[in-house]
Amino acid sequence: MGKKNKRRDEDAESPQLNPNDRNGDDSDNAKKLKKKKKNKKNEKPKERATVSIAVPASIIDNVPTLDLATRLAGQIARAATIFCIDEVVVFDNNGEPNRDPMMENSDDESGAAFLIRILRYLETPQYLRKALFPMHNSLRFVGLLPPLDPPHHLRKHEWGPYREGVTINGNSNSTGTLVDVGLAKHVVVDQLLEPGRRVTVAMGAERNLDSDLPRQVVSSSKPREEGEYWGYQVRYARNISSVFKDCMHKGGYDYIIGTSEHGQIIKSHELERPSFRHLLIAFGGLAGLEESIEEDDNLKGKNAGDAFNVYLNTCPHQGSRTIRTEEAILISLQYFQEPISRALQS
Repeated sequence: MGKKNKRRDEDAESPQLNPNDRNGDDSDNAKKLKKKKKNKKNEKPKERATVSIAVPASIIDNVPTLDLATRLAGQIARAATIFCIDEVVVFDNNGEPNRDPMMENSDDESGAAFLIRILRYLETPQYLRKALFPMHNSLRFVGLLPPLDPPHHLRKHEWGPYREGVTINGNSNSTGTLVDVGLAKHVVVDQLLEPGRRVTVAMGAERNLDSDLPRQVVSSSKPREEGEYWGYQVRYARNISSVFKDCMHKGGYDYIIGTSEHGQIIKSHELERPSFRHLLIAFGGLAGLEESIEEDDNLKGKNAGDAFNVYLNTCPHQGSRTIRTEEAILISLQYFQEPISRALQS
């Protein structure tokens, strides 16, 4: 008896569809349900939260030798990878407008160009580097650096649902392109692409290189959407204000943190971080972020702390009078790890 009553109650709550009443309330309910399902189906996946760091190019200019500069760049790349940073912004202090440091052909390139080149080289899987990076003086000592070893740096014997690859000369047919994904055999993707282009390829769940079916090129954000860390991107900014203004995310960074020995002292577990979509943590050079803000024409007269949502000293009571930028990055990213996790879960 109880089960029948329960069934009757459920029937009363659910919309009853009358096939003979096309204009009645029941018909409207059916349309609403159908529309709701359709909207849910077309609903875009929620954008994944990102964490970026901004690093001054001047830290390279203060290093006396190429091998030491290479090691410094390697330390930044390692820190970014260990803490799953999505973007590294390399900024100058009042660089030239519309200047792309990577277009410099000189072996004696600027600090910004050098740092960007090393960061991008290390983020690239080893099996793609020869195809994507021509020989350059700045890369002379990269062999001394420890590997980053992120999830997308797969070995030849390893299989994953996604793999980074580079398109190569010679189309397999008129509708597809051969891609070197670092395995014993090249794969075919279902697009016609120019050679020398880096792509992310969906490989499937099971290891199978004998299939003639073309694979798909997907966005590099696809593995990230599925919870996999997939390396960092590198961007150049001519000054500190360009770091904020030229954000690659729609709507920009919604929370910006500055780090300095002159910043506010708050214990990591007491730091209240509101939820965010795109977080930026900025680091200064030899003279700190204060110098970068003073030399930026767009921020003249502004106090350093006013340029950020919060201005923090992440290593109070330091024994050394100076903390190097590469040290500050490791210290600060460890400091922020727990507050960021809390913010993402809220």
